[in-house]
Amino acid sequence: MEKKAIIFDLDGVIISTDELHFLAWKKIADDEKIPFDKDDNDALRGVSRMDSLELILRKSKKVYSEEEKLILANKKNDIYRRFLSKLTKNDLSRDTLNTLNKLKENGYLMAIGSSSKNTKYILYRIGLLDFFNAIVDGNDISHSKPNPEVFLKAAEKLKVNPEYTYVLEDAVSGIEAAKNGGFIPIAIGPASFSKDAKFIIKKFSDLNNILK
Repeated sequence: MEKKAIIFDLDGVIISTDELHFLAWKKIADDEKIPFDKDDNDALRGVSRMDSLELILRKSKKVYSEEEKLILANKKNDIYRRFLSKLTKNDLSRDTLNTLNKLKENGYLMAIGSSSKNTKYILYRIGLLDFFNAIVDGNDISHSKPNPEVFLKAAEKLKVNPEYTYVLEDAVSGIEAAKNGGFIPIAIGPASFSKDAKFIIKKFSDLNNILK
């Protein structure tokens, strides 16, 4: 009998940090006199920090060296982490926490599969660092979504078959990554527009209607 398992993206799924990402990237873009708005920020969902920076710099007339890019990426992360340091357990919704606890009670193995290098710090801030069976983040991977690497590594840690493993994502690129890895994609939020989603949910607790 196959093990019951689900892999979650972090940002926008377990906890919403979109606004914090936007504010941090906006500061970088403004300092560099590069136009950047909420639509630009949405295009960065599921994308690694350096790849996100590359997308932003495409709008600049300046050519940046690799050293300059690294400085900007680190500056963005410093700004973002200052915002993250204010996160608490109260920022985790009751709907999400209750659903996670119910899934655990029902025997589900659970992992985080996120491109963010701040994943463990965020989980620590909201009290979930020791909750999941496995965590794979931007420090463990070489390729951003839609490459399925992050989910495949999470499945490997869980010792589960992707074919029987669900992935919950809020980014279209994440849904595509789940499909590319042979997982069962569940979409929430902006990912609901993805044609590759096997299931679509409006709120986190709707998982209870899918995962028995």
